[in-house]
Amino acid sequence: MTFQDLPLANAILNSITVVLLTAGWIQIKKGNREAHRKLMTAAFVVSALFLAGYLTHKVTVGPKLFPMQGWPRAVYFSILFPHTILAIVNLPFLLAAIWFAITGKFESHKKITRWLWPSWMFVSVTGVLVYLMLYQWFV
Repeated sequence: MTFQDLPLANAILNSITVVLLTAGWIQIKKGNREAHRKLMTAAFVVSALFLAGYLTHKVTVGPKLFPMQGWPRAVYFSILFPHTILAIVNLPFLLAAIWFAITGKFESHKKITRWLWPSWMFVSVTGVLVYLMLYQWFV
């Protein structure tokens, strides 16, 4: 595996995060706190691995510019902009949600995760879309 392979690895990590987030949501809706805890911990670890891979790729390879003009470019940036903003904004709230869960402050945890979960899901799904648009569909 080379640094050039990191975008695919990162897209796979984002896809795994989507599955883990969905499974974690299902488990908490069923009242299975232990399964929820394990799944959401796994989602956090996989997302952290993604972040490490993303930053490593940007530092070693640099940015990849979107090659198309016209409507594909408009669609790409309409996905990339909220994806980037939410990815940055989510991190401190994600850490707070984890802290609240660890310390047993479940009401505070629930208040944050009501909007954090869909935002994290959006970032993970759009991360895969950004990869597909940059490295598969419009090459």
